[in-house]
Amino acid sequence: MRKYLSAYTTILSKQPFRYAYIDAFAGTGYRELKGTGIQPNLLSELADIEPQSFLQGSARIALECTPSFHSYIFIEKTKGKLAELQNSLSREFPEKAKHIMFIRGDANTVIQHLCERDWRLHRAVLFLDPFGMQVAWPTLEAIAKTQAIDLWILFPLGVAVNRMLTKDGQIDEKWKSKLDEIFGRRDWYDTFYEAD
Repeated sequence: MRKYLSAYTTILSKQPFRYAYIDAFAGTGYRELKGTGIQPNLLSELADIEPQSFLQGSARIALECTPSFHSYIFIEKTKGKLAELQNSLSREFPEKAKHIMFIRGDANTVIQHLCERDWRLHRAVLFLDPFGMQVAWPTLEAIAKTQAIDLWILFPLGVAVNRMLTKDGQIDEKWKSKLDEIFGRRDWYDTFYEAD
């Protein structure tokens, strides 16, 4: 991620755009890794702890990036987590404090609102690292419509989706509805449970 962000800001520094780093599930800015708790299931071979470890500390990685982003937007729903993030980043990066925006709210709502702006002279890297299946399909559609946001998403395969995709295909209706939200429609079932 560090190499990507550095390459991104280097390239865009030669362009006429204003560019931002957006972290939609910012949390406290760090995460302690305990076990994954992943149970063997339909897609268990794809559920790996490595992405979790690789993406740890994304807020700090973005703030350490050179050249710098023009602005940083950190979104967090939980008041205490956002306060902790704000305190630690303001203390660690005082020279960038005026370029950092902290927004308390639902990530889907905030991102969809941000995507409504005029993006012709703006660009962004958006990092989505939900703790489960919080990203709704309309949010992904809004991001795509901007044609200006590079999206990094840590898809909740092991911690959510994999647990709901049973080997026998017998899935509770509540779980099917939640999977509909993340995949955008119901045809995911036929894709995953295609007859041999």
